Amino acid sequence: MAILSFHFLLLLLLLGAFSSLPTQAAARGGHDPSGYVGNHGSFSRNLLEDKPRITEEMVYGYMTNPELEVAVHAFGSRCPNISRIYSIGKSVNNFPLWVIEISDKPRQKEAEPAFKFIGNVHGDEPVGREVLMHFANWLCDNYLKDPLATLIVENMHLHILPTMNPDGFALRWRGNANNVDLNRDFPDQFSPFNNDINYRQPETRAIMNWVKQEHFTASASLHGGALVANYPWDGTRDKNKYYYGCPDDKTFQYMASVYSQSHYNMSLSKEFEGGITNGAFWYPIYGGMQDWNYIHGSCFELTLEISDTKWPKAAELPVIWEHNRMSMLNLVASLIKSGIHGRIFAADTGRPISGSVMIKGIDSKVRASRTYGDYHRMLAPGEKYEAVVASMEGFRPKSTRIVLEQEAVNLDFILDPIEPDGQMKLTRNDCGCPCDNDKLFHVQEAHLWLYILVLFVLLILYLLFKRKTASRLLTYRYSPRRPIAV
Repeated sequence: MAILSFHFLLLLLLLGAFSSLPTQAAARGGHDPSGYVGNHGSFSRNLLEDKPRITEEMVYGYMTNPELEVAVHAFGSRCPNISRIYSIGKSVNNFPLWVIEISDKPRQKEAEPAFKFIGNVHGDEPVGREVLMHFANWLCDNYLKDPLATLIVENMHLHILPTMNPDGFALRWRGNANNVDLNRDFPDQFSPFNNDINYRQPETRAIMNWVKQEHFTASASLHGGALVANYPWDGTRDKNKYYYGCPDDKTFQYMASVYSQSHYNMSLSKEFEGGITNGAFWYPIYGGMQDWNYIHGSCFELTLEISDTKWPKAAELPVIWEHNRMSMLNLVASLIKSGIHGRIFAADTGRPISGSVMIKGIDSKVRASRTYGDYHRMLAPGEKYEAVVASMEGFRPKSTRIVLEQEAVNLDFILDPIEPDGQMKLTRNDCGCPCDNDKLFHVQEAHLWLYILVLFVLLILYLLFKRKTASRLLTYRYSPRRPIAV
């Protein structure tokens, strides 16, 4: 009897524990796949059964994976002067992850910001792949005709990955071919059990390598099932649900609002004030892509829920595209129109260096590129920033104060190198003399007393020499004259 009571009590405790878990909306998470299982506490990423019935009628009108591949390459052929087609890897079932790069110089590295769009992260949310192809074709058709299209093409590099999860789309379920939710598969600051590289999916690894290779300033992934712009953090330290902002919370609110306010009806949401939400406040997730981008790539990423229905009928896609068109354009253009942009140079060589830029009071850094030393720091406009600090190992940091209005600010830094002994290395001025640019006579002042002592000794020697010479002249003047031999 005692054993039965114990088992009954244990069952009640387990039921209470499960009932206290946060309820998750289907859009960002569906059923929470996270759970700790045996084998040294490894992190389980397999989904619970989350396979909503997708009918043939719903699928009709969407591009299949082979059709999407043809469409991507057809775009490259139609718009060769402003595009490049490349792959960042393959899915579990060996389907290439094709990317469209759009720029006026798509095959060159430039000192310009870069933005990436990612669609179809979840296999059963295909609206993003269709909308992104609409977006790419619109830019091609309107380049040199529309001001925003021209601004984007000529002043930045835009990278579009229509599908991150082609296998899940083909299988008509949420996860990839291994039934893994790719938006729970990234390393997470709050879940160390999610950091085992042996469990990382090929699609996830492809994104991680892509971010390391490119110098992305900002990013957005397109999802379905709600209508809201979501921003970091996506989780909390104690795994509870509440607002948990990242260091750049104001900037992310600004970016999310740019998208929401430009949308047909996102900002009118009754569920989300202003059509935006902090991820952890909505419901916490762990292993998400946007938090990883911000921490490890200095890339400001949003998670955009652009359709109330996860898999709308194809006939609705043109309307969804039109509702999101200005939002997508304005979000991408905000990289050029706002924030601070510049380059970092070494004072002794004049060459660009890959330093970092930090804002006083904001605990996050943005790195400059290795090629051109260019940095692009997203910031909320209408703010005063006491110190913008550029730094790099081996150089003395420099800072300045800015007032950021509605327009972007251009700000370059020239850093002075430091010698191994901690002294600042002297550079040459225009006259060719070694000097510090800030204090011309710093070195001479340090040795002033030595110079005075040397001058004093020279003066004494000069006076002694002059006195001896004068004595010889007097002796010669008053001595008897000698006869001159003729």
